Amino acid sequence: MFLISAISVGFPMVIFESILASKSLGLKPEMELLSKLGKFVGPILGIYLAFKLGDMFIRETFRYLTQFTVESVMFSIEFVFGIIVPLIMFLSDKVLRSKSKLFIASCLVIFGVLLNRINNFIIAYHPPYSKEAYIPSFGEFSVTLGCIALLVLLYRLVVRFFPVINLHQSPVNVLIDE
Repeated sequence: MFLISAISVGFPMVIFESILASKSLGLKPEMELLSKLGKFVGPILGIYLAFKLGDMFIRETFRYLTQFTVESVMFSIEFVFGIIVPLIMFLSDKVLRSKSKLFIASCLVIFGVLLNRINNFIIAYHPPYSKEAYIPSFGEFSVTLGCIALLVLLYRLVVRFFPVINLHQSPVNVLIDE
């Protein structure tokens, strides 16, 4: 399931990064390319949904959804807002033609996979040797955020000093949605 979810978040992450990078650098996003990429996300999310439902029925874990627990609520949020809503959005041509809607749909998929990881490794994980659930420390969160900030800085430096993106195209008003 982790491999399939990683595959399903791949294209949305590229769309997310591309739109953010173009906005950050004051460039026009390559909507023709991003729209074509977005057309693949719906079917991939459909496959992920089928595997997730199949896994639930094979292991008979769907019965836990009737219990009102933190785990069942978090799973429901992940399922609805991380799979179902973006699946419907990515199957719409209106969404595929709109920069902001494509960005929102991509954010929802990323949110869903991120929530899936949080649910599996923090919310629902109870180690057999421990009496309490594991909660990452402030230092662990800080290191993670620091690594993300460092990666963003390195990306911007590489783009500025190497011919990765054509920075000489005319800047656009980044608030206008296509």
